[in-house]
Amino acid sequence: MKTNSTAVLDRRRIALVSCAAGLLAWCSMYAGETPAQAYPSKPIRLIVPYAPGGGVDIIARTTAQELTKRMGQQIIVDNRTGAGGNVGSEIVAKSPPDGYTLLMASPANTINPSLYAKMPYEPMRDLAAVALIASVPAVLLANPSLPVQSVKQLVALAKAKPGALTYGSGGSGTTEHLAGEMFKSFAGIDMLHVSYKGGAQVIIDVISGQIALMFVNQVFALPHIQSGKVKALAVAGSARSPSLPNVPTFVESGFKDFVVSVWWGVMGPAAMPKEIVNQLNRELVASLSSPDMQQRLKSMSAQPIGGSPEQFAAFFAAETKRWAPIVKASGARVE
Repeated sequence: MKTNSTAVLDRRRIALVSCAAGLLAWCSMYAGETPAQAYPSKPIRLIVPYAPGGGVDIIARTTAQELTKRMGQQIIVDNRTGAGGNVGSEIVAKSPPDGYTLLMASPANTINPSLYAKMPYEPMRDLAAVALIASVPAVLLANPSLPVQSVKQLVALAKAKPGALTYGSGGSGTTEHLAGEMFKSFAGIDMLHVSYKGGAQVIIDVISGQIALMFVNQVFALPHIQSGKVKALAVAGSARSPSLPNVPTFVESGFKDFVVSVWWGVMGPAAMPKEIVNQLNRELVASLSSPDMQQRLKSMSAQPIGGSPEQFAAFFAAETKRWAPIVKASGARVE
């Protein structure tokens, strides 16, 4: 017959065995599960769909440096070129929507749906707007010997000599080409488009007088304007550029809706969780206040923008709609 102390010990052993069994069952049930990790828990890839050294790449690398400081994870810039930006953009559009693959977007993402006969992805459907970084307006350059000093005089010369004036661009369907087509439409003039494989040679030929005109963003135009190798007739912004305070806008020149800017913004796959989109937006907008970012943008004559994901999405949709009829009128098409 068991003593009272022995009975007490037996009851304790039974209780311990029951607790252990329950603990083992709980562990088995949740085996392999780990607590959710805070974002970001690993490096983030920022895809630039163009070659290193251009405006999109410069902005992407500056943005990556600032985000790396703020988010505690390395932001790796990955250049994936091809098909006017479609190759790199498609990679992002078809990546897992976990916030670890992002895109540095630019005007091509709103132009290409109207330019390409077949798109490998649908920007409006497959990309999520995160934050608009900055923009820089285009400027109309002319060879110094061209006998005009204003847009008004240029229009008069073009009307007097239909088809005689030439303007160059870095390729059919580029922002520079379409800005020229838009200007022709607005002014009711005829000019001959000369397509190049890249913008660098266009500026060289404007300087030498091989062609008369070109539209280009101020990033690459400023050194040539300041040296007097080309003259700036007008800026395609809503206000005068701080870097070119003596150059009027097209709005001042009588073309109130003529605004053409190169812009840069961060996007991701469409199904990114809202909390990740908002977190990235907060960090990107905060980055625009850093002295390094402000200095970089100033050196490019670019204006910081920021704003919410919803504002960027609305801007992206408006740009896509705006460029469609201009692309159609230009006749530019990529099969």
